[in-house]
Amino acid sequence: MQYVISERPGAVLLSLAGEIDLSNSPQARKLILAQLDSGHALAVDLSAVSYIDSSGIASLVEGYQKARSENLRFALVAVSDATMKVLQLARLDQVFPLVASMDEFNA
Repeated sequence: MQYVISERPGAVLLSLAGEIDLSNSPQARKLILAQLDSGHALAVDLSAVSYIDSSGIASLVEGYQKARSENLRFALVAVSDATMKVLQLARLDQVFPLVASMDEFNA
């Protein structure tokens, strides 16, 4: 898994790439929670994620729950087809806020 963190006005964009699985989901979890600790809205770009397993999904769920509990905006941005299939299978596409772009997130 690779990642890039970009600060935007009032929000942080965390772009994840590659595979998110049991071997690196703890790192993904720490990245997500650390960005939320800043008190800013968080957009997680999943456009370059080629594979995600249940541990990766759990990291996203935990981040979303933390954002909700702290009244912070949170969304998944430009979700890749592979990741969307997993979200749909778990019906989490009905739970997570999903946006196509940062422009949509900021609207």
